[in-house]
Amino acid sequence: MSEFSMLHTMIRVKNLDKSIRFYCDNLGMKLLRKKDFPSGEFTLAFVGYGDEDNNTVIELTHNWGREEPYDLGNGFGHIALGVKDIYGVCEKLEAQGVDVPRKPGPMKHGGAVIAFIKDPDGYMIELIER
Repeated sequence: MSEFSMLHTMIRVKNLDKSIRFYCDNLGMKLLRKKDFPSGEFTLAFVGYGDEDNNTVIELTHNWGREEPYDLGNGFGHIALGVKDIYGVCEKLEAQGVDVPRKPGPMKHGGAVIAFIKDPDGYMIELIER
């Protein structure tokens, strides 16, 4: 057993309420905690599928007063979520207005059935059929 454990992935978001709605309403996560840090002018919100003691979660960081979108960079790849019925899930998400730039299907070089969606800030989320 490792002395390390995965805790969270942090992404910076422009509109915290819109991002919380996306992750909770569209992807079924729960808002686990949210805290304002007035002295630093930012808010942290943690979302996930279970408590932070037993699950890896996503930290949404909102820096107050930022108007322009963040540069997504070329080092960050994506968040990956397992789903049971990838075709049905993508159909439902598209009906809810979620951008699905890579429709569900097998990986190019063989392997799992995958799809990619985008969150409100343009971060890529890979869906992998389990």
